[in-house]
Amino acid sequence: MPFHRTPSSRIRTVRPGAAGPSRRPTGPLPTPAGTNRGTSVLTRTGTGRRAAVLGTALVVASAAATGCGHGSSKSPSGGSPAAPPTATGPGGTPTATGTVGTATATSSPTQDLNRFHARVDRVTAKDLPHSWRSGCPVPPSGLRMIVMNYWGMDRRPHPDGRLVVNASAANKLTGVFRKLFENRYPIHKMVPVDAYKGSDFDSIEDDNTSAFNCRNATGAGHWSQHAYGLAVDINPCENPYVTADGHIEHPRCVKFGDRSRRDPGLIHAGDSTVKAFASIGWGWGGSWPGTRDYQHFSSTGH
Repeated sequence: MPFHRTPSSRIRTVRPGAAGPSRRPTGPLPTPAGTNRGTSVLTRTGTGRRAAVLGTALVVASAAATGCGHGSSKSPSGGSPAAPPTATGPGGTPTATGTVGTATATSSPTQDLNRFHARVDRVTAKDLPHSWRSGCPVPPSGLRMIVMNYWGMDRRPHPDGRLVVNASAANKLTGVFRKLFENRYPIHKMVPVDAYKGSDFDSIEDDNTSAFNCRNATGAGHWSQHAYGLAVDINPCENPYVTADGHIEHPRCVKFGDRSRRDPGLIHAGDSTVKAFASIGWGWGGSWPGTRDYQHFSSTGH
């Protein structure tokens, strides 16, 4: 979902026949500096090993965190940051245990990319130099990075897609992306918005799938669900943010305002992608009245 834009930043739309988004070659992505690879909180599928007690404890503790660890910045509305929605287990205890699928830890360079592999890693402020700052509603300790393979627009599997999400939802989202992989749903690119210096606009221009970004909701004075790591934008050019009057901010994405198209990566009401997110209780912005955000899925549906 795009960030708040001032009138001066609006871009004139182009005719529906305009060219679609450029496709950059996609290849293995470097492991982000400073990420601790020894604290995966998921079990290896089929090995029977139990998850490390320490890793699980860290996830449970982090899932309950809702405020920043440092700084005294206020929320966009001027008051204290609102507590983020959290995923809970039986009895209401925050948990990062997935209920949809089980991730397979990635460790071998010779692994079969035609099978889904994923791991969940802790992150630090160093991993989020542009997307996180003091005053954000969730500290880095309350976030996780899902590292996974995905099917590209070239119909080939790509390693090391990276998605930063709330710790409480990490395993459930891993299960969702497992389903997308099994359905061979194509994704153009998947890297944290820090690759674009935190610019939501530039991330969309590059048709990049992303989640966490400490920013306001579009046109609002409160935190976006992305600021909590509880929203995901998928193939944002093929699935644009369309205002009630039909405006699309990104010229190369205008043609995808026609939702009767069946291009790879487009999301439609009731399709397998919408159902995958619905299975964990997440809502789709493409079903909103008036303004529609076809790329957007979130834990609250907003």
